[in-house]
Amino acid sequence: MKIASFFMIVMVVTTMLLAEAQVSHAQTCNPGQLSPCLGAIMSSTPPSTTCCSKLKEQKPCLCGYLKDPSLKQFVSSPGARKVASACGVPYPSC
Repeated sequence: MKIASFFMIVMVVTTMLLAEAQVSHAQTCNPGQLSPCLGAIMSSTPPSTTCCSKLKEQKPCLCGYLKDPSLKQFVSSPGARKVASACGVPYPSC
């Protein structure tokens, strides 16, 4: 189970880094910038200040991320919704 979780984290980070230039919704849409949120999304730890800051910066990009098949599963996960709520970022309704 831990190996599967670790593999999933590696895949998500890799996908985020590879998809960096695919979303052009805002001037700096870069899903890789959300990597500080990964720990909070994958566990029950609260998001860091850096995570919330990056999430707020990427807020205009979230609908684009939800439309990207390689990012949708990550962005629409219950953990991602929990982090968005904790950071005061409304979950997009695209």
